[in-house]
Amino acid sequence: MQPYDNALLTPAEMGAADRAAEAGGVASTALMEAAGSAVAEAVMRRWTQLPVTVLCGPGNNGGDGFAAARRLQAAGWKVRLGLLGPRDALTGDAKEMAGRWHGEIEKLGPALLDGAGLVIDAIFGAGLARPLEGAARAAVEALAKSGLPSVAVDVPSGLDGASGEVRGAASPAAVTVTFFRKKPGHLLLPGRALCGEVELADIGIPAGVLDRIKPKSFENGLPLWLASFPWSRPESHKYARGHALVLGGATMTGAARLAARAAQRVGSGLVTVAAPAKSWTVYATALESVLVARLARAADYATLLKDARMNALLLGPGAGASRDTRVQVLAALKTRRAAVLDADALTCFAGNSAALFKAIAGPCVLTPHEGEFARIFSFKGDKLARARQAAKRSKAVVLLKGSDTVIASPDGLAAINANAPAELATGGTGDVLAGLVTGLLAQGLEPFKAACAAAWLHGEAARLCGPGLVAEDLIGTLPLVLRQLRPVARLPKTESSL
Repeated sequence: MQPYDNALLTPAEMGAADRAAEAGGVASTALMEAAGSAVAEAVMRRWTQLPVTVLCGPGNNGGDGFAAARRLQAAGWKVRLGLLGPRDALTGDAKEMAGRWHGEIEKLGPALLDGAGLVIDAIFGAGLARPLEGAARAAVEALAKSGLPSVAVDVPSGLDGASGEVRGAASPAAVTVTFFRKKPGHLLLPGRALCGEVELADIGIPAGVLDRIKPKSFENGLPLWLASFPWSRPESHKYARGHALVLGGATMTGAARLAARAAQRVGSGLVTVAAPAKSWTVYATALESVLVARLARAADYATLLKDARMNALLLGPGAGASRDTRVQVLAALKTRRAAVLDADALTCFAGNSAALFKAIAGPCVLTPHEGEFARIFSFKGDKLARARQAAKRSKAVVLLKGSDTVIASPDGLAAINANAPAELATGGTGDVLAGLVTGLLAQGLEPFKAACAAAWLHGEAARLCGPGLVAEDLIGTLPLVLRQLRPVARLPKTESSL
């Protein structure tokens, strides 16, 4: 069963969940009342009573706003409410909620913010796919300039819940209350930066509706991969835990060394660095417990691959975007063993990516940052969509790096990683990530789970390190992260694991 606890729903899928709940006997007005109550309770938990302005749109998001306003007013809060458009144009549940509101309804506009201490933004929800305009845009822009704290209903108005993109304008929220499941836009940038604290509220939609929707997007986390994590066992020995082979560069030796140590730390039983002869002594001196194989010439790498015990191959970190690297990548892919292609192993195929994609026939993970992605893929659109298209085109798992890293599988399954702190923006951290993926592949974890686990472990290690982090710190902190996870992994498995 899919790990639906951390599923992400597109606006269309959320609409399907609402309809399925209604078909199952849950009244749509009950869902709206529950949503409004969740917003009101989120406000009352965080603030003492102060004047609140509620900005309502003409659809269901505005209906949630009416319900929240009524709950706050009943609790003694001073509430002012503004509506986009005429009241008599409201239909459905939004009309019903407006009828239950007995206060004044003002025209939506910037003047509503005068005297407010807090704003509830319920103009538009996650399904907005066109730019804000007119009174709605004026109100949102005024809210952004005011500096007032705001609570967004579902998403800050103007934010596309499917992509995280801003449609014209959006005001940063202190808190965003969303319902049933998060949306991709809560995790993808710039949406993640605009949502503030995201609170997920249960409004009465049965979890079973997801069995019919079958979402394919998830927030990366333990339910996706922890049950499959390759922990060492009493009977384990180094040969049983896989052998990772890392191609080293002749000049930029630090990248491959970081990757090799990361593969070793995450559990690969053996790690070998294939080092060019001119820099062999650098690798051999620096890597005490990592094997170092000497390559007298680039073609020797193919000879090294004859040892089938080397079951996970990493190419790219510090390798150089050269013809030799391209030949070595093709030799690695020809073995059909698990492979990770990073950095120069991707860049060397710029202008000839078709040759790379044609060669991918076994388990493979590509780990580009945005610049490297653009060199081998021409897809446009939001990050989630681009990563999915790239995975399908390349027949590989694509880990598109960034503060909102996306991991996508050729079958359409995708995860968004949300635990990466800003401290990871420093040299060498990508090499560590590539090494983590490789080390997990060496131990038999399948590519999508290996990429997801590596991204999460990478982010968690960075979080524990905090300010001042350098890439080497991630490797040293990884055992602490793993020690914290192992007791969790010993708990009985549930149906929420892949």
